[in-house]
Amino acid sequence: MTISGHYGFIRPLKVELRGIPAICAVGAMIGVLFAGSTMLTPLYVIYKQQFGFSQISLTLIYAVYVLGNFAALLLFGRLSDEIGRRKVSVMAMVVAIVSALIFLFARGVASLYAGRILSGLAIGIGAGTGTAWLAELIGSEDKTRATVIATGANFLGLGIGALTAGILAEYLPLPLRLPFIVYLLALVAVSALVWSTLETVSRPASNIGQISMRPRLSVPSEIRAQFVAPAVTGFGAMALVGFYAALAPSLLAEQLHEASHAAAGAVFLELAVAVAASIVATMSLSSRVAMLWSLALMIPSVALLVSAQIAGSMTTMIAATALCGIAAGLGYRGSLQVVNQIAPQDRRAEVVSSYMLCAFSGNALPVIGVGVISTLASPTAASLAFAVMISVFALVALFFGIKYSQ
Repeated sequence: MTISGHYGFIRPLKVELRGIPAICAVGAMIGVLFAGSTMLTPLYVIYKQQFGFSQISLTLIYAVYVLGNFAALLLFGRLSDEIGRRKVSVMAMVVAIVSALIFLFARGVASLYAGRILSGLAIGIGAGTGTAWLAELIGSEDKTRATVIATGANFLGLGIGALTAGILAEYLPLPLRLPFIVYLLALVAVSALVWSTLETVSRPASNIGQISMRPRLSVPSEIRAQFVAPAVTGFGAMALVGFYAALAPSLLAEQLHEASHAAAGAVFLELAVAVAASIVATMSLSSRVAMLWSLALMIPSVALLVSAQIAGSMTTMIAATALCGIAAGLGYRGSLQVVNQIAPQDRRAEVVSSYMLCAFSGNALPVIGVGVISTLASPTAASLAFAVMISVFALVALFFGIKYSQ
């Protein structure tokens, strides 16, 4: 049976989630989408052994995910404003389900590439839509709560996805199948919740052919100098997350002699919890101060990371992970809010999209460089090069952030 919705179109469900249940449903959608991007983190070592690919290929498989992010950002960034939050969110969930099915039946490297691209596309579509939806469901003039919920769901999803896959792969049969069966069940359940959640776009467009898909990326000349610091901070923060998501399992197995898939998932969970906790705990800190503290913390965090590899110390690795998580959390939250503050009202979407392009690039490009250097030299040399790059970027961003502070 169907009923007529408040906004003028037919809905297939009698129950419509509103208030806290609706907020929880959208938060769950963001979390479960991001969980899909780290389900592979503890499984990379198994795939590498089974499919016989190199370290460079491993980093490329991880990094190709950003192509889906870019496609979503450039082509679908404004789609939910036109046709509604619910429809676009369900579209993202369907793409995520297809991605999970590809991983479930993967028979070679090509399947991993395809699955990663679709996973990036699903997250790129769903994350922006979900964040906007949360802000509208909460309905407060202060959008900080929506940002915190969205970001917290994002990073907790990343951590839970890695930990769940690691535990299932370590202790139960079918290590490359069972994690994705469980993930598919979660996707279907959350999709049902999303489809029954209150639509907040009052007049969704019915003719998608009339919707402009033209990419809009630019930074006005009058704020370009101010834009450098948050853009570089976003790049660095996501580079730290990308390093752990792609390379932590190999680092643990080869240099710290910890081959447990569950341990690999637990290390990434620690990073994700540290990111989410730092965002929540520092809500009262101004965005610019949070960004500058992040840049200052990036240098000792990567120094500690390299030290853990050289010493082969799991204790040092745990400390490095916590510090990297704090730096990434402060950096992502602070830099994104700074961009929102400096962007002209009539061009905010374009400026934020440009910022996200920098963040997505940081999540992928350094990881590729680390993979190449690991193959040509050594993993320690690659991590040292990564640490030097992060440190240089942090110093440059600190200079611009202090010089062009408002």
